[in-house]
Amino acid sequence: MSEVKCPYTGKTYTTEATTNKDWWPNQLDLSPLRKNSSKSDPMGEDFDYAKEFSSLDLDAIKADIDTLLTTSQDWWPADYGNYGPFFIRMAWHSAGTYRVTDGRGGAGEGLHRFAPQNSWPDNGNLDKARRLLWPIKKKYGKKISWADLMILAGNVALENMGFKTFGFGGGREDVWEADDTYWGSEKEWLADNRYSGDRELENPLAAVQMGLIYVNPEGPNGNPDPLLSARDIRETFARMAMNDEETVALIAGGHAFGKAHGAGDPSHVGPNPEAAPIEEQGLGWKNSFGKGNAEDTITSGIEGAWTATPTKWDNSYLKTLFKYDWKQVKSPAGATQWIPTDESAANLVPDAHIEGKFHAPVMTTADLALKFDPEYEKISRRFLEDFDYFSDQFARAWFKLTHRDMGPISRYLGKEVPSEELIWQDPVPEYVPVKIDIESVKNEIKSSKIPVYHFVYTAWVSASTFRKTDKRGGANGSRIRLEPQNTWETVNNDMVWGTLTYLEDLHERLAGNMSFADLVVLAGCAAIEKASGESVSVPFTPGRTDATQEQTDIESFKVLEPVSDGFINYLKDGVTVPAEKLLVEKANMLDLTPVELVVLLGGMRTLTGHNLHTGYLSNILSGRFSWTQVSENKFEGTVDGEPTGSATRVDLIIGSNSELRAIAEVYASDDSQQKFINDFAKVWNKVMMLDRFDVK
Repeated sequence: MSEVKCPYTGKTYTTEATTNKDWWPNQLDLSPLRKNSSKSDPMGEDFDYAKEFSSLDLDAIKADIDTLLTTSQDWWPADYGNYGPFFIRMAWHSAGTYRVTDGRGGAGEGLHRFAPQNSWPDNGNLDKARRLLWPIKKKYGKKISWADLMILAGNVALENMGFKTFGFGGGREDVWEADDTYWGSEKEWLADNRYSGDRELENPLAAVQMGLIYVNPEGPNGNPDPLLSARDIRETFARMAMNDEETVALIAGGHAFGKAHGAGDPSHVGPNPEAAPIEEQGLGWKNSFGKGNAEDTITSGIEGAWTATPTKWDNSYLKTLFKYDWKQVKSPAGATQWIPTDESAANLVPDAHIEGKFHAPVMTTADLALKFDPEYEKISRRFLEDFDYFSDQFARAWFKLTHRDMGPISRYLGKEVPSEELIWQDPVPEYVPVKIDIESVKNEIKSSKIPVYHFVYTAWVSASTFRKTDKRGGANGSRIRLEPQNTWETVNNDMVWGTLTYLEDLHERLAGNMSFADLVVLAGCAAIEKASGESVSVPFTPGRTDATQEQTDIESFKVLEPVSDGFINYLKDGVTVPAEKLLVEKANMLDLTPVELVVLLGGMRTLTGHNLHTGYLSNILSGRFSWTQVSENKFEGTVDGEPTGSATRVDLIIGSNSELRAIAEVYASDDSQQKFINDFAKVWNKVMMLDRFDVK
């Protein structure tokens, strides 16, 4: 609050500071395109994380983590003398935010350190796990990112307790600011306004409530019904890219370790890290109950361990789940949980801190879903009967959970990268260099009768499937020829099929000296050069290969289908989000800046006329046109009352939004024609190369 005095009336007003967003809440938000600027990166523009990681002594850092696991600290004592379960939870919750719909979340950038994730109720007390790891991060510094360290710590924890992991790939480079992911519209923790109809979860969300990683362990909104819980689990884990078997493996494998914490009333717990007072120095959830830690810890509200061997990899979780019948009880924190009806189990589990004290094992409502849901029960019993198979499936599911957002295996670093390539990694064949006269191929393309824009459009719909969130999509693999991409509206049309037919014939005549993926991109580059009047040379880097249908997971790949692409004026029927917002989202997925957005859009529009120039931007800014809205996304233009054509919201936002207009004015100026062409060629090359991690 502040007081201001009007210079004219002399009156004093009490006011709150406001921003442009407060004054104009519907203003197009371009901030996602300016995220993670080099100005906020303390490592500097020349920092090469892959190079630094390659110098890391992986055995040494794993040994240090292993020692830390059993070196209990007085300020936060380890349950059962081992931080392993704590670090597994940290790694799980770092990675488990991933959602397949838009590829957001996941462990890939170390966002677990920042709001809102670092302060979600589901991440209670994981601030202590990161603080326990700080001495190791401090020792190895820039050789390992926080993002990699959190996952590595989870792997080491599993190995320390007797589990054989599938492998570990480094390569997660830290970011230095919170992201702009939409986690839901709720204004309160644990609210669930995200449902409609018959418990239909809003896209692209995956978690059931605000501030949870996946499901409520007590059941939907605390309703202790295992079958209803199973429905939530199935939906949420599917949106995390997990099938039923992977889901059961993760839950049963994860709950083989550690315990939950609900020793006292939650009113004893203070504010989360982002809301905590400055003197807490980044730690949150200060607990005034008893000692505030150890046997007095309050986190989820559930209290107890699942098994009698919480620091050992074995099949005790499933054995315990199926051995007993279960009855509802309340934890000391008031949460609903389940214990065996068999009184002989009352002293099965040793206390995590007090020697000689024992408890009954506990299960959550979500755990019981594995026993009562018919499909989950079948899988659980198979795992119970075949421990080796269960171990293998948990290893694979854990690896997928912790690596799902990393993209192709070419991005993985370190000696523990598995040799087996998995279908969810969108594999492509290895590139074998060949000699090819690029210029002669370009000249043949330029001399063809295929219109310029057809080549450009085809290359675009091949490459622009890329999304920076989980590094999927792109032109490499030439999946434009394969299901499901070949059935998408943006691909399944005469323009693309005519172009692909021509390129397939050319590819055959090249006799394998160039991949089809490379040829599609090269054709787009050649067409742009031709459209520019040969005033620019568009960069082209070969090295793409052609995937097979067997290397393509159709169901997984479906999520890459665009519902909107403002750069080609595409909007799927039924989409109600304003097209200009979806344009920014598309640009964000392609890692574009506002300047690159304007240049790319301006160039793509003029290329529909088979020439590259600034005419589109000049027309948008000219003021000659009068626009009348005729539908949600269509406007009719007139000049002096005469019809002149139509435009979409994407077109008109360039002249309407003050920031985009300012950029467009630079390129629409009379002296910027060649600058525009040169800059378009640069951003075109950027998009074509987004998935080329082999040359980055």
